[in-house]
Amino acid sequence: MARNTNDKWEELSRGVAAFLDHAVDESGKSRRTIAAQTNINKDALRRILAGTRSATLPEALAILDASGHAPRTSLMLALAGYSQRSKDWQNSGVLEFLETFISELPSALDQALGQRLLDVRPRWAKGTAHRTAGLLSDHLAQLERQDEQSFAL
Repeated sequence: MARNTNDKWEELSRGVAAFLDHAVDESGKSRRTIAAQTNINKDALRRILAGTRSATLPEALAILDASGHAPRTSLMLALAGYSQRSKDWQNSGVLEFLETFISELPSALDQALGQRLLDVRPRWAKGTAHRTAGLLSDHLAQLERQDEQSFAL
């Protein structure tokens, strides 16, 4: 069992290293610049990006921030196995949306649910995510209709 857990951790660590390497490459900045902005020794940065040294959480966040990524959301997606989605969404505003959404969610839940928050069940998460996406889709459709109406006048 422990070996299986170690294998999964090593696979995850390699995936995060590859994601960080891609972020640095796509940033348009030199590794030297990224190292200077993150206060990470350039040799340590090279080893992190090569996957021969694991990045600490603060290092990974700093590398993503210096690379122009929404650091917390990008790392969360990478850790959840959605590195490619984070790469695809890099320049679209979706990561910034998720960064704000996730940051605001705990206080929004507290405010909306109060003591009923303790009644929330984990199994509801998937449906709630789909419902939230549906609400966003409806909102965008409404904005498009309003734009069409304004241009029609």
